[in-house]
Amino acid sequence: MSIARASIDKALITWILMLACLLGGIWGFATIGRLEDPAFTIKNAIIFTQYPGATAEQVAREVTEPIESEIQKMGEIDFITSSNKPGVSRISVNIESTYDGTELPAIWTKLRNRVADSQRSLPPEAGTPIVNDNFGDVYGVFYAVTAPGFSDAERHEIADYLRRELLAVDGVADVAVAGLPEEAVYVDASTSIITNLGIAPNAIAGALSNTDTRTEAGSVTQGGQQIRIQAPEGTETVEEIANLTIGVGGEVIDMLDLATVSRSRVTEPTEIIRFQGQEAFTLGVAGKAALNIVDVGKRVDVRLAEIMRDVPAGVELHPVYQQHVVVDEASNAFLLNLAMSVGIVVLVLALFMGWRAAVVVGATLLLTVVGTIFLMAIFGIEMERISLGALIIAMGMLVDNAIVVAEGMQGDMAQGKTARDAAEDVAAKTQTPLLGATVIGIMAFAGIGLSPDATGEFLFSLFAVIGISLLLSWILAITATPLLAHYFFKTGTGDAGDQYGGPLFRTYRAVLSAALRLRYLVILALIGITVVCYIGFGQVKQQFFPDSNTPLFYVHYKLPQGASIHRVSDDMAQLEDWLADRDEVVSVSTFIGGGATRFMLTYAPEEALPTYGHLIIRTDTLEQIPDLREDLEAFGRSTLTSGEFRTERLAFGPGGGSPIAARFSGPDPVVLRRLAQEATAVLTETSDQLQDLRTDWRERELVIVPRFADERAKAAGVSREDVAQSLQLGSEGIRVGVYRERDRLIPIVLRTDSAASEGSAHLSDLPVYSAAAKSYIPVSQITNGFAWEAQNTLLMRRDRVETITVQAGVPAGVNAATVFTQIRSAVEGIELPEGYKMEWGGEYENSTEAQASLGKQLPLSLITMVLISVLLFGKIRQPVIIWLLVPMSVNGVALGLLGTGLPFSFTALLGLLSLSGMLIKNGIVLVEEIDLVRAEGVGFRKAILDASTSRLRPVVLAAATTILGMIPLLSDAFFASMAVTIMGGLGFASVLTLIAAPVFYYSFFPKERRADAKANA
Repeated sequence: MSIARASIDKALITWILMLACLLGGIWGFATIGRLEDPAFTIKNAIIFTQYPGATAEQVAREVTEPIESEIQKMGEIDFITSSNKPGVSRISVNIESTYDGTELPAIWTKLRNRVADSQRSLPPEAGTPIVNDNFGDVYGVFYAVTAPGFSDAERHEIADYLRRELLAVDGVADVAVAGLPEEAVYVDASTSIITNLGIAPNAIAGALSNTDTRTEAGSVTQGGQQIRIQAPEGTETVEEIANLTIGVGGEVIDMLDLATVSRSRVTEPTEIIRFQGQEAFTLGVAGKAALNIVDVGKRVDVRLAEIMRDVPAGVELHPVYQQHVVVDEASNAFLLNLAMSVGIVVLVLALFMGWRAAVVVGATLLLTVVGTIFLMAIFGIEMERISLGALIIAMGMLVDNAIVVAEGMQGDMAQGKTARDAAEDVAAKTQTPLLGATVIGIMAFAGIGLSPDATGEFLFSLFAVIGISLLLSWILAITATPLLAHYFFKTGTGDAGDQYGGPLFRTYRAVLSAALRLRYLVILALIGITVVCYIGFGQVKQQFFPDSNTPLFYVHYKLPQGASIHRVSDDMAQLEDWLADRDEVVSVSTFIGGGATRFMLTYAPEEALPTYGHLIIRTDTLEQIPDLREDLEAFGRSTLTSGEFRTERLAFGPGGGSPIAARFSGPDPVVLRRLAQEATAVLTETSDQLQDLRTDWRERELVIVPRFADERAKAAGVSREDVAQSLQLGSEGIRVGVYRERDRLIPIVLRTDSAASEGSAHLSDLPVYSAAAKSYIPVSQITNGFAWEAQNTLLMRRDRVETITVQAGVPAGVNAATVFTQIRSAVEGIELPEGYKMEWGGEYENSTEAQASLGKQLPLSLITMVLISVLLFGKIRQPVIIWLLVPMSVNGVALGLLGTGLPFSFTALLGLLSLSGMLIKNGIVLVEEIDLVRAEGVGFRKAILDASTSRLRPVVLAAATTILGMIPLLSDAFFASMAVTIMGGLGFASVLTLIAAPVFYYSFFPKERRADAKANA
């Protein structure tokens, strides 16, 4: 007994299957995990190492190089980059993408061991390297907190309270706080007093360092009990620090007699954050992996509403980004689009096949979708952007199976067959070809989903959901569809006449008959059309990932190296004031000194630099961004002329970086800067579509270098360290201890009153303490003055080689891939000295790597698909006929994208793969039908005409329902190019398929063609 017949005879089992899909889908939708993007492991760790007093070149040579050399011994490393600044080494370690998230903990342990081994090679003055492997954590619930009128200490208390309470919320993994005011206790010593009294700086520093140290005091035993002795309590207030005494030469001197002690904000903070122009700190909440972020976010919102009642009045929370809200809205939008798509399918079927067929096919389609959600929940596949996209991509192929079965049964039952006989007859002819075509459709995505690298990890849910939905659609097509057809279709009397005798069928048959007679002309026309469309496809704009449909965009601003963070803050305030007057702006979040906490997976925070300013701007609607961005660009570029000003749209894919980037690597920084200047000149001459040309090394920075008089210094008993200490005391100050306030450690900074002096004129008059003479000597007596030097203060390396990157942006609306094509050959033509090389980065590198990853797996998928088609027919010519249709899938794609002006993005590539699967399925069923009709003894030419005519309605209906079902997606920024790809490609290629496949079939069997002609002569 066939499965289709059994589904009617044993209806209870079929009903159980259908109810399991329906009820399971409802349960799955309520319980399935929801995320914005697929859970994706950022295989990147950062290593920070302090090397106080060293130049950027010394940091690179003496700290970064030994650590990188040790790390490079690991076989798991993909590439290493480093940023070297005066006193700080920052190494970024990138792991090969073939390692999945479960292997990373062991790799990070191995990395830590390597870093620990490298410490033996570091200078003694260097600090202990710190490995941060949580660089990729995403804090999707992201708030700004304002507390006007509160002291800095109170702000810290509020932040601690909020963090502590949110960490207790079920599902919260971590809470990150940033932007809190940095404080210090400043001890400003009077230069004249300590010089006259001959008090050594170390004596003052020693007294301050022991203000509140934690020290063991031992224990005693008494009466058989051990009693711990507590050390004497230290200073607990700033006033107590001011009342400290210092022992000098047998005398005791009060701290107040030689210095003023005050608590205030640090003069040069590392970060400044504002919200709507008001000082703020941020609170980022990260959910635990594999949990429903919507549920976690709602619990966080509820808890925040509760605890805000206990927070003092005036403290306000402002959402910067709420991932759970975005995900919830996306899920609801998907449900709406899905409902609209199913409704359109039902409406089209009702118009062309009657309401009964519409109900049967529509119900099967609905069961397939909800059943897929049920299985997603069982297998732990979250509902996120990619898996939702997979359901939409599969829609075109899901409806195919049910239409083929329903159309076949409807025709047979109209001829008088019972539902059971019709189901058995249709299933016998179509279930195997449909299964083979379904598997081929799944295999079209196997190369993406089963790739062992990052692409496979990110897009696995695409492959999994398409595989589940297509297989389920086939199962339901041969079970649920026959049963529903049994209930809804009427059995005819058999005198309904020719079911393919309508005007549409007669017209198609006549056109196909003419095409068979003029087959060579038709084949040439098909080849010509395909060639022209491929040429046209070359004119389609290319894009890696489309812009996001979240109404956010960014501003990036950088002043030249050496600029104060306060100067950046003042410039950003001008932008804030301008934006405050724009009605379409909902909020402006300002970050100075670095980027924001990573609030979404595709957001890449900029490296911390005091010269960097960043705005996150939210508007009411997405449509308001282009005009606002254009106006802001004009204002920013004309007003903030001292720095580099640029805006950036929020993209769906990996963010950050520059669209155009060329890397030059080699041993000599001077040569690298020259090559970068030459590349910049070439880019400027080659294209007028580039803007914001810059290098990642930024500008050289002015540095004051004392000319140390070695002989005079030795005679005075002064060392280089003594001079450096004096200069630091007279400028930034020296951290000499900590002041404890609950769990906060506030640094105590010792400096002289000359530190407040503007400029460098006072440096030569600073006193240097000579331990040998027990007195102070002016700096001018042990130096030959000061020199000014322009130094590299930001050196980048890649794989242990100095690498400078020339970066450029493109204006809004300009396609980066088109500009890259214009400038590529000119930059590659730059003559490089021996030992130097050039590589492309930016969007070209990202898209090339993604396509290369895909290309590695596609051959295996392609071979599997071809093998299945050969095994399906057991012959060669039929699969060749089908695969000749695949190149035609690009025809309509090119016309659609050129007509709409949309770029060919990564999502469009997925749509093209889906389109190929649909065409192959149509081809398989059509060719199989021709073989079956021929097997019944029908003449060769008539068999082709009859079989093709019988397949006209399923092919046209499947194409029409798929095309119209994509209409709701045209307004979605992420799916728009994919929708146009499927709509244009399927509409054009389906028509060609109905002509091309029969013509190819007729041409590939010359022996049968001649025999048929002789028989009909």
